[in-house]
Amino acid sequence: MRGRFAPSPSGRMHLGNVYSALLSYLSARKKGGEWILRIEDLDRQRCKKAYSVQLLDDLLWLGLKWDNASASSECALSPEFFQSNRDSFYVSAFDSLCERGLVYDCFCRRADLLSASAPHASDGTPIYSGKCRNLSESERNLLSKTRAPAKRLAVADKTISFVDGHFGAQKCNLLRDCGDFIIRRADGNFAYQLAVVVDDALMGVTEVVRGRDLLSSVGAQLYLYETLSFTPPEFYHLPLLLSPDGRRLSKRDKDCDMGFLRDNFTPEELIGKILCLSGCLEKEETLSLEEAVSAFDWEKVKKEDVTVV
Repeated sequence: MRGRFAPSPSGRMHLGNVYSALLSYLSARKKGGEWILRIEDLDRQRCKKAYSVQLLDDLLWLGLKWDNASASSECALSPEFFQSNRDSFYVSAFDSLCERGLVYDCFCRRADLLSASAPHASDGTPIYSGKCRNLSESERNLLSKTRAPAKRLAVADKTISFVDGHFGAQKCNLLRDCGDFIIRRADGNFAYQLAVVVDDALMGVTEVVRGRDLLSSVGAQLYLYETLSFTPPEFYHLPLLLSPDGRRLSKRDKDCDMGFLRDNFTPEELIGKILCLSGCLEKEETLSLEEAVSAFDWEKVKKEDVTVV
């Protein structure tokens, strides 16, 4: 059994990130499994090396040690666990999909998609209409003179059913609820959906624990797992942490970031606070990681979003 935490170093972690990290760690350790770390720095513009260094330090401060540490240091991470160094793996998967005729050029602009009166997924993103799926070669050639295309994966009119380890039975009709989705951006960078599937499969990840905001992406990811002949992991999604005004905690707003948390809590106090927020404890206590593993129980984890006060 192998769990993972895969943060994006686009800013300092906040309480919501640490909550996901800790619960993914506890779930893996409770089952006697490994817990690995991967840095999702696909977006070279937003993801900075300094944030990655800070992220590793913040996890170690909390006591979370990953099982895929660099051979040179248990506090480091080998380059192969940074997505920015893994393009060759994504190219291989991408080429395989292209060879099977499942990928097409899309010239639609993001602003146009957001303003269109198309159906929207549960996370608010528009369901792609398939506008560019059947462009003629002459139409593609003409459009390519003015802009580089993104690459979309054509999905089937098929319903994907799965069981989330926390939220239970789920289903998604790929065409209606997902639509053809981007696997490579117009700037050449690979998209999250392709990279996360390739990485989890090749890294032997068997359990994915993450926020419920990503529950709607499972259908598309399972389609990729099937199409690429990979074995999918088990998925467990967590309720989100919200600020008192109902906003999701975010790096942009500096809500309870790790600088604040480290100044105001010990690691044991923060572990106890997160276990209480999750529902595994009735009140905040000071807990060691070993005690937290014993206290963690998926049956006790809340299903409704949690307001942090």
